Amino acid sequence: MADLQKLAAALREAEATEQPIAPIRDQLASAEQAYMVQEINTCARLAAGGRLVGRKVGLTNPAVQVQLGVDQPDYGMLFADMDLPHGGELAFSAGAQFKAEAELAFIMGRDLSQGDVGMAEVMRAVEYVVPAIEIVGSRIADWDIRFVDTVADNASSAFFTLGPSARRLTDADLLDCRMRMTSGDTVFSEGTGRACLGSPLNALAWLARVMARAGRPLSEGDVVLSGALGPMVAATPGAAFTATIEGFGETSIRFGA
Repeated sequence: MADLQKLAAALREAEATEQPIAPIRDQLASAEQAYMVQEINTCARLAAGGRLVGRKVGLTNPAVQVQLGVDQPDYGMLFADMDLPHGGELAFSAGAQFKAEAELAFIMGRDLSQGDVGMAEVMRAVEYVVPAIEIVGSRIADWDIRFVDTVADNASSAFFTLGPSARRLTDADLLDCRMRMTSGDTVFSEGTGRACLGSPLNALAWLARVMARAGRPLSEGDVVLSGALGPMVAATPGAAFTATIEGFGETSIRFGA
């Protein structure tokens, strides 16, 4: 456990200083150990006054799963200080290795505390769906990651922004909604809801079950980022991205120069 504590501390230091570290996969025996490192840092952040406001699902694209040699998604924690305003600005940092990806976000209206929760219960628990941009950032140098690297690193999460337009599940199409992420007139990423485990609701149901078993069940008011609907895009100084998801509206974020 001392080694896991040391790895967790190294990741915290890398985030604080924006100085990425070498991959840590050779020091982790399993995915379970990687999640233990993530949990150590979750507890450290909570002890320092952080507030947990949601979760993210990562690795929802089958092609990315093949690339990392896994057959399932992963998850990370969302804290209140990761929440950026729609249209807000995030200071650019080369060391943070930021990338942007467009997603749907579920706002939970009910607790989901059972490890065998069914899809009907999951659907009933969703209060609203909003467009979102997740800003991912790796504390591992050059994004040289495998599954356990990103899991230990809070699923490579950094920040997120939610769009101002909220929809009910009955108001829009989660499967065939088209996503476009643009900067000016240039389209940088495209996709549909089907790119996320076949349906963003599949990602939410997977997460609800896993979180209940892990002892951090989803609660009323939580934000859940479903996973990318299209390829992520590297941030550059002064870049401004707008994610538009058909039927759900848009959200945007810009990076400082």
